[in-house]
Amino acid sequence: MSYPHGLVTWSDLSSPDVPGAKAFYSAVLGWEAEDIEDEGELVYTMFRAGGKLAAGLGKQSAEMTEHGFPPLWTTYINVDDVDAIAAAFTDHGGELVVPPVDVMDNGRMAYGMDPTGAAIGFWQAGTHTGAEAFNDPGFLTWNELTTRDSAAAREFYTAILPWRVTEDDMGEFMYYTFWLDERPTAGIMTMDETWPDDLPAHWMTYFRVGDADAAVAAVTEAGGAVPVPPFDTPLGRVAVINDPNGGTFSIVGPAPEE
Repeated sequence: MSYPHGLVTWSDLSSPDVPGAKAFYSAVLGWEAEDIEDEGELVYTMFRAGGKLAAGLGKQSAEMTEHGFPPLWTTYINVDDVDAIAAAFTDHGGELVVPPVDVMDNGRMAYGMDPTGAAIGFWQAGTHTGAEAFNDPGFLTWNELTTRDSAAAREFYTAILPWRVTEDDMGEFMYYTFWLDERPTAGIMTMDETWPDDLPAHWMTYFRVGDADAAVAAVTEAGGAVPVPPFDTPLGRVAVINDPNGGTFSIVGPAPEE
């Protein structure tokens, strides 16, 4: 399996409590955890849904802690050459937090903050190509940049990736979508004065669930929180979730009429 340059293909969680995160996400999203060890040390956990790779989990790194990152779900964009993307990233105003580095034979990655302050990852595939399914329950269904400067973000990402942008008038706000050829791959939500002042720019990971309300019930039972309770959108029923350590993600279930 291979994915084209510029497609969002993976998301993983950096958490200070790996055992707790495994228990929480297994309870909420039905994932099975598969640990990867190197010389007897746990280095990463792969989450599977129905036997297929869905997402990842790792111990929060010292680099992230030093940069003040909370427990965080990171969006990864598949690229053909991570070193070339890292160079373009910094040339256009991004700040690398983790320069290009090999991850055993799994692939090569880089990680940084875009000019609006949102953390983003890039992945050059080796033996690991990314999620093995999308849009089904338990799998990635959308990734969205939330920022106060969507104009700067649109200019930045279209300069370093083969993306184009469309805009949709949602009435109270404009919504922007990044496209790779004819495939929507990510979105942009613009924060205005109604958003909390201390909320930084960030990429939000959305996972598909079979029933948003049932998933929210599982979240509270497993010790998580629901800062944004389920609400209906034209594309499904959405809720924002905090895991017990503060990792934030969103779920999307079928709309009621579906």
